Amino acid sequence: QVQLVESGGGLVQSGESLRLSCAARGMNFRIAAMDWYRQAPGKERELVARISSEGRANYSDSVQGRFTVSRDNIRRTLYLQMNNLEPEDTAVYYCHTYYRREFWGPGTQVTVSS
Repeated sequence: QVQLVESGGGLVQSGESLRLSCAARGMNFRIAAMDWYRQAPGKERELVARISSEGRANYSDSVQGRFTVSRDNIRRTLYLQMNNLEPEDTAVYYCHTYYRREFWGPGTQVTVSS
């Protein structure tokens, strides 16, 4: 059974950094593309970053240049390094993959105060 568990969220001030982690179990992690999504209060869930199985990364315009997605296939862990955080980055961040079907983690809260 596939399980995705995020960690690393918290409360920070504007301009500070956080690193999120997503531990994956029950899947062949190295062959799966992995995503980070986020959902702010009252807004739809949006794709933040995607990394292919080969390590190619893509970002939304709103985080390009500030966030970096990476993966450790040995540890079966996905990361999201978030720098220069802004209040607009406040959201629940979710790890996601499509592995025969969609799987989501429970999410981790990131709150950025101004």
